[in-house]
Amino acid sequence: MFHRLTMRIPTFALLLSAFVITHSSFAAPAPNIVVIMADDLGFGDVGCYGATALKTPNIDQLAAEGQRFTSGYCSASTCTPTRFSFLTGTYAFRQKGTGIAAPTAPAIIMPGTETVASLLQKSGYQTAVIGKWHLGLGDPAPDWNGDLKPGPLEIGFNHCFLLPTTNDRVPQVFVKDHRVLNLDPKDPLWVGNKAPSEDYPTGINHRDSLKMDWSHGHNGTIHNGISRIGFYTGGMAARFRDEDLGDAWVKQSNEWIEAHKDGPFFLFFASHDIHVPRMPHERFQGATTLGFRGDSIVEFDWCVGEVMKTLDRLHLAENTLVVLCSDNGPVLDDGYKDGAVEKIGDHRPAGPYSGGKYSVLEGGTRIPFITRWKGRIQPGVSDQVVCTIDLAASLAALAGVNLPENACRDSFNVLPALLGETNAKGRDHLLQQDNGSGNFGLRVGDWKLVRRKVKTQSQATVTKKKHKEAKGPHALYFLPDDPAEENDVSAANPDKTAELIAKLDALINAEGSR
Repeated sequence: MFHRLTMRIPTFALLLSAFVITHSSFAAPAPNIVVIMADDLGFGDVGCYGATALKTPNIDQLAAEGQRFTSGYCSASTCTPTRFSFLTGTYAFRQKGTGIAAPTAPAIIMPGTETVASLLQKSGYQTAVIGKWHLGLGDPAPDWNGDLKPGPLEIGFNHCFLLPTTNDRVPQVFVKDHRVLNLDPKDPLWVGNKAPSEDYPTGINHRDSLKMDWSHGHNGTIHNGISRIGFYTGGMAARFRDEDLGDAWVKQSNEWIEAHKDGPFFLFFASHDIHVPRMPHERFQGATTLGFRGDSIVEFDWCVGEVMKTLDRLHLAENTLVVLCSDNGPVLDDGYKDGAVEKIGDHRPAGPYSGGKYSVLEGGTRIPFITRWKGRIQPGVSDQVVCTIDLAASLAALAGVNLPENACRDSFNVLPALLGETNAKGRDHLLQQDNGSGNFGLRVGDWKLVRRKVKTQSQATVTKKKHKEAKGPHALYFLPDDPAEENDVSAANPDKTAELIAKLDALINAEGSR
């Protein structure tokens, strides 16, 4: 009798354990993930990071309900390399062709490359990218009148609704999955680098017709009263209005979330705000004293709020990790006369930092970075170093996916820090690049090394004063005492300078750092 009873106890225990494990898996399903990436949004451009010249209530609420990082970074100070690194988990300078993508650029991320989307897809996630792409389409060039592939669907996304390049570059059309949306085959789309004829209207020969004048470089094809980089003809039925971009991203995102509410899902919401040409919807024009740049920040904040409302309405907020970030730091005059310089007032887009877009100073890559997961992340402020390049490894860990050895070569699993766990550590070092000129920054703890091979455009209009350029190619800064990187202390710290130069060179020459 005793023998038979003792034989039954382990069996019952095993069954009970199986029930508990199964029940737990149903009680805690894989979380949904929404990454919201702004464009050219600076550290000081939102309320929760110190802005007072405008209000960003939805972003501020997101920060109040989650972790607000004071050392959150993107990996590059321009859009294409940051987006490449975010998706692939690999520094963009390791692959040729990752500078600012031209309108006719082929796909930069080729099929077979592991991305954050493909990793999550392996774990059963439905995946979508909605918004700005700017990573090229097609091979060897985009086929605007046919299938635009390879593209997002070939590297892990189930669905895409895209602005194919960036809106100061042609063409002004949407791409849905593999095709240009609403394209009339009787009116084919042509995109090129030269004007198709001598009398073709451009921002140069028809400048007086523009509703927003250009300041430099943006003087090709005119669409919606704004001239762009590059040239295109046709596709009239497919063209959109600049003022409607924010609404389009929100509508498409909310519909996709609704369709996949049973999850798990991963949405990359890639806003075009606040990149030039800044042409927010009419209902936001005049919302701030900062001109269309400030108005576009308010529009972006509204977009954030609309997506958050959808998560709340569908009762998904408690099972959704939201990450808000930017692809690089701020810029004022980026090719158009939109009032950003003249109306800046006392607003400091980069906060206390020097530099901005195109720069490897802190203002170029230190950005608003917020994580929220209601009921999982406790509200707070973190000084841990985290970067958009780490989202690939961190989100893969969240989904229980092992990284292949040769994938995501510079992405570190900083998930505990992103979730605000006690004593969690972020990165111990971070390499910062510009658009691939050979300028780099390396932050290790409180120290920052800057290596300049090419002098970047002045960021005086962002920082309110001209930055002091170091005399040599390397400069060393101690960030706690000098967040604006104004005082090069390399001469007083030769050993630390030599140490960081060696580390920077090793990181650049390595195949990866993970």
